[in-house]
Amino acid sequence: MRNNTLFCLGLIGLSLTLGGHLCAQEKPAAKDSASVAAAAPTTGARAEFLNELDYFESRFTKLTGAVPADKFTWRPGEGVRSVSEVYLHVCAANFNLTRLIGTQPPAGLDVRGLEKSTTDKARILQTLKDSFAHMRNAVLILSDADVEKKLTLFGKETTYRGAMIFILRHLGEHLGQSIAYARLNGVVPPWTEEQQRQQQQKPADKPKP
Repeated sequence: MRNNTLFCLGLIGLSLTLGGHLCAQEKPAAKDSASVAAAAPTTGARAEFLNELDYFESRFTKLTGAVPADKFTWRPGEGVRSVSEVYLHVCAANFNLTRLIGTQPPAGLDVRGLEKSTTDKARILQTLKDSFAHMRNAVLILSDADVEKKLTLFGKETTYRGAMIFILRHLGEHLGQSIAYARLNGVVPPWTEEQQRQQQQKPADKPKP
């Protein structure tokens, strides 16, 4: 648990100094995700990534909506991220980790300060949606061939595809954390609540004649 926390504490700092982790000849050219309109792919690594990104966006936004606003400052212990800080950490990563695949964060955005910028539920929910849109656009402007581009991350050679897997891994870690936070505050994840409701509405099996 402690190792995971330390890993994530360094994640944003890592991506802010990303140039030191990308070999000079491999450093991707910066792109403006708003400058290129592209149709969503239906097959290949980009399509698979975007499908998973949709899943995580749905889960995060539904859970954010379900947690009461007065619980956004709750934290499980001293020195651990609060509910709002976890959500905004995810936002900061979504905006910033696109550097790995050639897209800079939005101009003027204080990525480093985003995590503690607000505890307002409505603002956090909108920021989540904006950050997922930024990540989605960064992948849409890539070509299928781009996923094979090489870069060096954490001292190891990988590809844009490897970076995309890393991004999904980060989202999965913090979705699990957010679910645990919600449960500790008496909030059932909306998708689980819906499944339970559907099961309760199923007609009882008729006895066999």
